Amino acid sequence: MELEKYIGVNVQRAALKLNNYYQKVVNPFDITVEQWEILVVLWEREGITQKELAERLYKDQTNVARMLFKLEKKGFIHRVVHETDRRSLRVYLTPKGSDIKDEILAPSMEAYQKTIKGLSEEEVENFRRVLSIMFNNVKDL
Repeated sequence: MELEKYIGVNVQRAALKLNNYYQKVVNPFDITVEQWEILVVLWEREGITQKELAERLYKDQTNVARMLFKLEKKGFIHRVVHETDRRSLRVYLTPKGSDIKDEILAPSMEAYQKTIKGLSEEEVENFRRVLSIMFNNVKDL
């Protein structure tokens, strides 16, 4: 089979280009795409632990801790020792971390719309479903 027909190759190429594009979108806010992902999760639900964040993002806990350190240093988040497990830290947004949501939402949505241009809602939803199935097929291999 030709290289371009392998789904994994196409997914990887698209992911690389999308990540580069989204990085340009979040650059003015002094964050990375991965830090943006953390903020998005925290905008949905503050006070979760670093471990829960890592699980939600499918990322290594050590890398998440490193990203959180950088976000904390930039003043977007703060961490608090868990009330029942002193080894665990809960993550909260600072006012700066909360306020940036409104600033970053418009360019993020504009970037998303450019990404799905030419696709119907049904096609986008089917694509999400197919990627989810493929992910679940290989996540534990």
